[in-house]
Amino acid sequence: MTELWAHTLTWAEVDPLRHPFELDEGAARTLTALVVPLLPTPEAADEHRRRSLAPVTEFLVDRYGRWACGWNWSVGEGDTDGGIVGVWCCASHSVTTAEATAPMVVAALREWRDWLEDLAERFAALAPPSHSAGSVVDPWHWERACTRLVTVVADRTQAESGWYGHCMQVLEWFLAYNGIDEERAGEIVGSAVGGRFGSWIAPDVTVVGAVSSRFARTVGGHR
Repeated sequence: MTELWAHTLTWAEVDPLRHPFELDEGAARTLTALVVPLLPTPEAADEHRRRSLAPVTEFLVDRYGRWACGWNWSVGEGDTDGGIVGVWCCASHSVTTAEATAPMVVAALREWRDWLEDLAERFAALAPPSHSAGSVVDPWHWERACTRLVTVVADRTQAESGWYGHCMQVLEWFLAYNGIDEERAGEIVGSAVGGRFGSWIAPDVTVVGAVSSRFARTVGGHR
């Protein structure tokens, strides 16, 4: 199940440059038709919830790459807690007839992919000059990046249940984008956030400022 768990995705697995994806209207219709026979009945979806969608997720991952397992990472307490996808709720509520549900799956996949592409653009805009070593970069660059990324993730997740998990993941992705290895990135983000975020609570300016300041200082200490 780990292979299908969006919480464990790394930047290498979701980076749009490494995993090209195009879905025009014709391809979307083809994909929709392929998804139809993989969908559970409403009764099975209600009973087995996220597990009932495993055939769909496995198919999308096989076809496009592991990044696609985030297709149903919806806002709030959906199939996977604390995501950004708005078009999909959860198996128990979103699954109706296969013909009606399949287009929603494709729309959700597109929404998830759009988010990843948006993040890639933000990372490029927020990266310190020349991806220089943290020890010689003005901490302001790291602090600004953290502030803006926390703010946008809180907005997209609506600061709902478990939103901070994806927020921390995005910060780790940003560090990976800037050449910091996965283990160190996790240490930096864990130290910076330190339990300051909670479900159903959008962080105020003071909290975001404290996290961002610590993030900037800790990056310098790990580079």
